[in-house]
Amino acid sequence: MRRLTLAVLMGLMATTAHADVTVYSAGPKALIKKLADGFTKATGTDVNVFQATTGKVMARLEAEASNPVADVVVSASWGTATDFAARGLLLSYDSPNAKNVPDFLKIDGAVAQGVAGLAIAWNPTSGTPKPAEWTDLAKPEYKDLVTLPDAAASGATYTLIEAFVANGRGDDLKAIADNGAIVAGANKAALNPVLQGAKAAVFGAVDYITMAAAAKGETVEVIFPESGTVVAPRPIMILKSSQNQDDAKAFIDYVLSEEGQRHVASVHLMPSRTDIEVDRPLIGDLKLLSNDGAPSRDEVLAQFAETFK
Repeated sequence: MRRLTLAVLMGLMATTAHADVTVYSAGPKALIKKLADGFTKATGTDVNVFQATTGKVMARLEAEASNPVADVVVSASWGTATDFAARGLLLSYDSPNAKNVPDFLKIDGAVAQGVAGLAIAWNPTSGTPKPAEWTDLAKPEYKDLVTLPDAAASGATYTLIEAFVANGRGDDLKAIADNGAIVAGANKAALNPVLQGAKAAVFGAVDYITMAAAAKGETVEVIFPESGTVVAPRPIMILKSSQNQDDAKAFIDYVLSEEGQRHVASVHLMPSRTDIEVDRPLIGDLKLLSNDGAPSRDEVLAQFAETFK
């Protein structure tokens, strides 16, 4: 009996030591791989990753609502965090590594993993004048030469559309739509035609994706309009339904560690910690549009679909 009890205890200890943490992440794929590999190397705990667009991550979470699988969720939309918090879905956790994260990048149960900015991505070989403002993409020179990500698929683009709606700039969106702008799926699907020269510019390009393309030698520039843009903090959060909360907390700690934040910066995202040096524009360098007063997500997406139908 004593040997049996000891064997059971050792089995339980082994199971605990080798427990996995499951992370659902809305891209970028290279980042979650670096974070997962780094965390496993540091702790010995494996990471099961499901990486997809925000829309697909949310759909999978909804499909698994009666039998939750994910421990940690990373979204490209801060609205995911506020919505989940309001619904009581998040585990309250304040990582000690979040002390250098500004207050506006964290709420109870969620903290920014990193931050993206929204911009115009322009191909300087397109034969079009360099745009300086969002509304330049409604000019005749850009007729049928603009793409944009689908706000229903891209959490970052949703944040920009939400700000336009909140600031009464629906007419600007309509002008761009009437000029032949094409909704082209998620972020990379909108950028690819511009990189290939088939289109001239992306409205609402995610900056880090465009910067990564430029770093690889693609002919493309990132332009932040002086009239204002938005940033899209990418919240990382632990679901209250997690059955592996200790490892989930440890994963959050790793993401917010200096090493984890350097991984964030390596894919051209802004680190959420202010003490990590990075060679790119940061939040303080941008004029930001407010999203205050925006209608519900369903209303914003309905207006987007009607405008770009």
